[in-house]
Amino acid sequence: MNRYADFRILIVDDNRNNLFSLRALIEKHMGVEVLEADSGQAALDIALKNPRIDLIVLDVQMPEMDGFQTASMLKVRQKTRDIPIIFLTAAYKTDEFQQKGYEVGAADYLLKPIDDNQLINKISTYLRLIEKERDMNRRLEALVEERTAELRTANQYLANVINNMGEALLLLEPGGKITAANPAACRMLDYREQDLVGMAIGDVFEEEETDQANAFMGTWLEALIRTGTISSIEACFIAKDQRRVPVLFSRTALKNEAGEITDIICIAKDMTGYTRIGKGSE
Repeated sequence: MNRYADFRILIVDDNRNNLFSLRALIEKHMGVEVLEADSGQAALDIALKNPRIDLIVLDVQMPEMDGFQTASMLKVRQKTRDIPIIFLTAAYKTDEFQQKGYEVGAADYLLKPIDDNQLINKISTYLRLIEKERDMNRRLEALVEERTAELRTANQYLANVINNMGEALLLLEPGGKITAANPAACRMLDYREQDLVGMAIGDVFEEEETDQANAFMGTWLEALIRTGTISSIEACFIAKDQRRVPVLFSRTALKNEAGEITDIICIAKDMTGYTRIGKGSE
């Protein structure tokens, strides 16, 4: 089995005889797919239209658009800028000439007349590097897919726990507005989740306790910042149908890497039927 069968090389030279010789040599020793272009403009067109070009062997000295200009045009386009380019030239004249080639994106140089073994060795080297990169990308994609599946499973498990828990759960932004509610909270307050979202936490407290609820912007939030959690308090919710719902109410802060609060989790246990002995302390 030819390990390079799915690779595609573009050879560019204004001399048709050179193109024929290059193609014959590469196909004989490498077994790759070879595309031809007899000008810089033709090379651009082919590279942009093809779904993938793995390597370009590019003659430097061509009329109208030389190899340097062609390479420059390839490197400014997102689709083609990472394709390795091997320059072919009979005029490997000065350090300045070489530097110009590397500046416009040359990965390597070969002198004309072409040494067959040297050309094949160069191409083999680059294809092996590309092969390793592909293999690494495949492994990374598989790892990402595996981790995504694990996260999806974990998230589904967490969602099932939250949706089936007996206590009401409200998720708040740091300012105290409700951003999510589990089914138990919706049943307790007789609201749909979409109705609760956007309400302030104070909107569901009994009027006499609204000041306590609004203290999220004060002592509660300060305590959350300090400790990340607050001891439970006794409070009273007012449902949509004006039912009073006594609850044992606790809050926990979620923080980002910088230590800033991003969300507040509130859990309320329905204390209906329990003797209320007074509000808990902060």
